[in-house]
Amino acid sequence: MRIDALPIVPAGSADRPRRRGRLRVRISTLAALLLVAAAPLARAAAQDLDAPRPIDGTNTVLIEEMTWMDVRDAIAEGKTTAIVGTGGIEQNGPYVASGKHNFVLQATTEAIARELGDALVAPVVKWVPEGDIDPPSGHMRYHATISVREETFVALLTDIVSSLAVHGFTNVVLIGDSGGNRRGMQTVAERLNSEWQGDPARVHFIPEYYTEDIYSCDFLKDELGIFQQPDECVATRNEYHDDYHYSSIIATTDPTRIRAEQRRKAGLFSINGVSLDPLEQTIENGRRLVQYRAEITARAIRRSIEGLP
Repeated sequence: MRIDALPIVPAGSADRPRRRGRLRVRISTLAALLLVAAAPLARAAAQDLDAPRPIDGTNTVLIEEMTWMDVRDAIAEGKTTAIVGTGGIEQNGPYVASGKHNFVLQATTEAIARELGDALVAPVVKWVPEGDIDPPSGHMRYHATISVREETFVALLTDIVSSLAVHGFTNVVLIGDSGGNRRGMQTVAERLNSEWQGDPARVHFIPEYYTEDIYSCDFLKDELGIFQQPDECVATRNEYHDDYHYSSIIATTDPTRIRAEQRRKAGLFSINGVSLDPLEQTIENGRRLVQYRAEITARAIRRSIEGLP
């Protein structure tokens, strides 16, 4: 064989694969050792559940706006009631946004908590039964509606209520701004109260929030001088799933949610024969309705907590 035909192998190259292998082993071993060493540090870095709050809290009763320390301290100071409102995403006619019930609860739940004085508000539950999905029925026949099965709703509420109880809330209140939510809320309350016999936490389904002076029909006429047509206290009048009660309360959160500007431009800024102008008066009436619903509900909550019928 000719010597010049032999491949030229750099010095030490035969050992390189073995060196690479040993290097990989060393790196892997080092990485493992670092992970083991870091484990106690990670545990030490976890927040101390008893650590004092380093800054002042804010004037809110909404759990989603609070830090975990804010909630912990509020419970320790006696705010042991949690309010869970159930709304929905559904059609509400051509003028009102599909989150109607959620927007109303945004206003009423805070007012209820402040009326009680010892309560905080959980985030509104937006996913509720709105009809069969396939084939669609009820509100599901209309675009924008999102529905869940009854068993899904019950499971979701069960986990939410259980989470609040674990954190130390002793009274968890369920209220619904939509009539279709009542069965699931009652099921959850009865089931968990049965399971929690002997435990400090209780669940209170409060139907009065929805049923007492439903849609505030009497208050509108007797206190605000609002007379809708037809004079029927029902969820849907003149084909629309909307009324003055809902429109005015929603206006307190954001008038664009009832399309105030667009309806004015089209000459349609009224509901059931009642003008929504001036908007400032509608918003003021909405605030009075919020306080009215809060007083009704707070009375019912206190009765339930005290064990009164």
